[in-house]
Formats: sequence, structure tokens, C-alpha cells
Amino acid sequence: MEAQPQGPPNPAAMENGTEPCGEERPPEVQETTVTEGAAKIVFPSANEVFYNPVQEFNRDLTCAVITEFARIQLGAKGIQIKVPGEKDVQKVVVDLLEQEEDKAELKEGANLAPGDQPRTAAVRDICEEGLRVLEGLAASGLRSIRFALEVPGLRSVVANDASARAVELMHRNVQLNDVAHLVQPSQADARMLMYQHQKASERFDVIDLDPYGSPAPFLDAAVQAVSEGGLLCVTCTDMAVLAGNSGETCYSKYGAMALKSRACHEMALRIVLHSLDLHANCYQRFVVPLLSISADFYVRVFVRVFTGQAKVKASASKQALVFQCVGCGAFHLQRLGKASGASGGRVKFSAACGPPVAPECEHCGQRHQLGGPMWAEPLHDLDFVGRVLEAVSANPGRFHTAERIRGVLSVVAEELLDVPLYYTLDQLSSTIHCSTPRLLQLRSALLHAGFRVSLSHACKNAVKTDAPSSALWDIMRCWEKECPVKRERLSETSPAFRILSVEPRLQANFTIRDDANPSSRQRGLKRFQANPEANWGPRPRARPGGKAAGEAMEERRKLLQNKRKEPDEDLAQRAAQLKTFPCKRFKEGTCQRGDQCCYSHSPLTPKATAEATPTDRPEAPDQNPLGPGAAAGPGKD
Repeated sequence: MEAQPQGPPNPAAMENGTEPCGEERPPEVQETTVTEGAAKIVFPSANEVFYNPVQEFNRDLTCAVITEFARIQLGAKGIQIKVPGEKDVQKVVVDLLEQEEDKAELKEGANLAPGDQPRTAAVRDICEEGLRVLEGLAASGLRSIRFALEVPGLRSVVANDASARAVELMHRNVQLNDVAHLVQPSQADARMLMYQHQKASERFDVIDLDPYGSPAPFLDAAVQAVSEGGLLCVTCTDMAVLAGNSGETCYSKYGAMALKSRACHEMALRIVLHSLDLHANCYQRFVVPLLSISADFYVRVFVRVFTGQAKVKASASKQALVFQCVGCGAFHLQRLGKASGASGGRVKFSAACGPPVAPECEHCGQRHQLGGPMWAEPLHDLDFVGRVLEAVSANPGRFHTAERIRGVLSVVAEELLDVPLYYTLDQLSSTIHCSTPRLLQLRSALLHAGFRVSLSHACKNAVKTDAPSSALWDIMRCWEKECPVKRERLSETSPAFRILSVEPRLQANFTIRDDANPSSRQRGLKRFQANPEANWGPRPRARPGGKAAGEAMEERRKLLQNKRKEPDEDLAQRAAQLKTFPCKRFKEGTCQRGDQCCYSHSPLTPKATAEATPTDRPEAPDQNPLGPGAAAGPGKD
């Protein structure tokens, strides 16, 4: 990504030629030209329009996903897409959910006359039967412009934002990239715009929501405005809420209680999917996840939305509550509904039976916390993930973050889809206060015991396994025998003491197995992101006439860093302050420092004592006898 500053813009060069009403800006505004992917945008240096360069991975991944979605949708209509840099090889397209119908269509297409050529769709061109895309909160329009320049098979792209300054900037960037025939800037409330497109013939095939913070206010409108089988892409950056720091706030936004746990990032994904499905169920619709990613400081989900009253009845059995022990972290899932087979091939739905746990944890005797409900079905569609991974691997020069996309999708493809949540190595070890085993040792022990195990893209030290918690703690008890813990230091009421006081019924084998090392780890793929730049993370909210994000922002960051620590004090001021406190050892007759003591040796009257020890001053700490050179550092031992 490249950026270079520019001078003040020429208002006459703008499409509308006038400043937006109510959002006046200074006559001279520094701007920057940003190049990302195939797009080149003009961006204000002031924080008037939101832009975060760290989310380039998010935008690259979205372009890759929409490209494969377009390949599937247009392939069913006999249209082939041409991706820049991709080999011109005809790919057989099979719809993920309607395989039989697509096979029949492909069979009919094979009977074309020899002279007939299949229809194609390329980037920058309008495809009359292509996808209608909506970016509800477009800001500078970078994402929409990249769609027009990098994703083939599009009919139109609506780039919407409520800010007049952002829409003005979009018009300039659309003209700069020569995509005015595809990208249509719009200034409206995203919710009202989507509510106006509820009619089936006016719905969008792809809706992308990437708001600042929570997307909760937009979900109800989004599930109604997306077409049948359409793609809904949602980003959530309010991870503090989704990760369990404020469970009541999470419930108010997403209808679920989040728990603090090591698996909080995957639980955040499942809570978002639960909220999407819950909103869709209100309109006899349901969601099918294609890809769910937890990356950096946000979560990103890609789901397809379908309509079907019979399928909606199964939604309750797809949600689950979580019982998590506050002592050892063991968790158990309780489905909200139950789906069972009935006579005649019918499916009978009923309430589930529970709870799956006793009031106290069977391992450590601590209480349980209740979280959820959350999505308990698979987070990904492995067929679709494989298609995206294959396309990115075959054309690595298409995206700047292609290496990371390959690594993340490779780990996603290795995950156990039917196992919600996970444990972590450090969690298991710290619970019983033992040394941490190697990842391959613990994975090998689980495999030797006959269980399945995988990594998770959401956490580097994750252990996702179908082994029950009792078997997992038996393996850790066996590991503790090889690396003993000093039992006399453990409290009898601690989880570690209660877990280790039970003899393991399963004898673990920690011999390294070849299949314990996953393929993505063997190939050394870039699976987990390193810090991309200094002070990276969520950016401040865009505001009209916002301050420049340059030196002023850097100074503010430095000012707020370590704000809970006491600031450094002047040594002379500190010495004078300490001289107001009486020396305790002088009163006892044991102070050997004399005049070099940093505390006062003068006798104090009761009035002086009261004045010298106000309530807002700290107590004088005890001193240790030091040598003659101690006077150079007053207040230090």
C-alpha cells in the first residue's frame, strides 16, 4: 500500500461543485493518495472520513469470497467470470446447496453447438445478469471501488454512507478510478436504504456491513434486503462486548450472554451467527455460514440467507447454551431444541432436556457460569473455503495479503467443524500449576487415546478436540506425574488440588505422532498475524472537521499510555516531600544515616505532626540502612 500527501483539493473539480450543507471544512485540507489493490483513492489527513489500513486483509478476503460467490451464481446461468491474473481454464461450477439442479444445467450446457461460445464476465464491465452489491457504510468508497476493479460479474455497486463529506469523497474517488458506470454513491441511512429494498425484485445479491463498532442496528434490515441465497458479509469490531467484558451489553445488542474464557473469540463468532439467524427467523428465513473469521481486533462472517418455513423450525436445535466452570474452565453445551426422526421420514422438533452438569463442577467443585445462546453448528462450509483457498493459491499476486489469506484458510480447513469452542495449552497448565507441555505432545496424547484434535484459527495455542473434559484432565494428570507439582503449596480448596487428588483412569501416551503436526504448521504458512505497524488496532471514530491523525494523535496516544501508572516526579520535589515525614528509625534510635537520611530527624510537636501527616499523603515507607552514597538518590533504598 502506498500513500503520498497532496495539496488542498479544488472545489470546482468536485462533481457537485459545492460544499455539503452543515459540514463546513477549512479552506486548506491536507489529503493523501492511498493505493490498495487495484484502487487509488484520495483520503483526507484529518479524521473526517473513516479509514483503517490494517483492515486490508479484511478487504482482500472479501474480494476473494465475493469472486467465488459470483463464480457459483453466474456459473449456474452459464456465465464464466474472468479474474485478472487467473489462468483461462474453464471451471465446473457446482452450487453448494443445489448440486443436483446444477448438474442438470451443466449437462444441458454440454449439448451446445460447436460454434457457440460461453458467455463471459470481466472486471470493470457491467454484467446484466450479474450481482447487485450494496456497501451500507462505505466511508471513502475504497471497498466498493475495489469490488468494481477486482471482482468480475457485477451488475452494480451501491456505495452508501450517511455522511455528506464521505459521499463527496466517494464521488471524487469514483471519478478518479473511472468506475462511475458501476459504482453509485448514495447518501442515506443504511437501515432506511435496506428497508426500501425489501421487495424480492429489488433486493441485493451481496450486502457488506462494516460499521464502526457493532452492526446490531443494521441486522434486521440486512436480512430482509438480501436476495434468496444471497451473501451477507458482516464485521464486528466491538470485541470487548463480544469477548465477555460486559455480558449485559452483549445481550442487549446480540441477544446472548458472552463469557470470559480462553475461547472468547470463537464464542464471539458464534454469538454473531446466532444473532443473524435470530433476526432472519423473524421473516421465515435462515442463514448458512460459508466462512467465519476472527482476526486482529474484529470478527468477520460470510453467510448465505435462504427462505423456508420448514428449515426455520430447525433453528432452535442449532443454538446452544454454555455451562462453563469458573475454576477449571471446563465447558458443556446444552442445545435449546431437539430434532429427532419420526415415522415417514419426517423430523420431529421438541424441547431439549438438561442441564448437562451438576450445580458444582465434577472436576474441581466450583460453580458454573451460564452463557449464550450461541450458534452450535459448523462455522464454515469446507467446500466453499476450499474454492477460495484454491483460487488465492493459484493467483498469489492478486492480493497484497495473499500469504496471510492462505495461512488462515488452511487452518480453517483443518478445524473440527462439529466441535464448538476449545481449550488452550496455557489454560490447562495454569489450572494445575504445572509446566506447559509441547503442543505436539498434547495433540499426540489425544490421538493415542482415540480422540480427534485440531487447531483453531482464532487462537495460536488452541486445542479443539472431541475428547470429554474428564479425558482431557486425565491426560493432564499423567503429564503432572512426569513434571510433578509441589502439592504442599496447593490449597485444599483450589481447583489444582482437587483435580490432582484424583488418580487418572486414562494412561496417556505422549510419544510424538506424525499426524499430530498439522499440514499448515509443517509448511510454515503465515497462520497468525504479527503486529503490522506501530499503534495498530481500531481507529477513532470519524467526525466532521476531525483533527489530523498525525503528530497530534501520536502525542495523545503517548499521553494516554500507562495512564494508570504514577507519572515520574522531579527528584528535588520528591526529596522535599519526603523531608516532611518523620524518620521512624530515628525515633527508635536505630537510624544510622544521620544528615544523609531522606526523612526528617527534627523533633515534632503534636501540631507539627498533624500538619506533616495529612490524609492525602502516603505513609513513609520503611528504610534500610545504606552506605554514605545514598544521599544522591533521595527516596530510594
